[in-house]
Amino acid sequence: MATGWARDGAVQDQIDASVEDAVELARSRLPKGESLTHCEECGADIPEARRKAITGVRLCVSCQQQLDQQQASQGGVNRRASKDSQLR
Repeated sequence: MATGWARDGAVQDQIDASVEDAVELARSRLPKGESLTHCEECGADIPEARRKAITGVRLCVSCQQQLDQQQASQGGVNRRASKDSQLR
């Protein structure tokens, strides 16, 4: 496949790097350690069932949902440059 100035396999390398970054980010967000009994954000009780289900849980369901929404709205890394930037 002709890719212009890129070496063979460069596109696949970019895809692999993006996947590796996403996996690393997901792993870094996993809770670690002992679960808390109270939410570290709002102080609400964390139910025992949640503490048993998720090792190292630190947030109540409500605060966790807010955090998940904030993280989802943040953009990812765009490794693909536009043609305009390549021509400069």
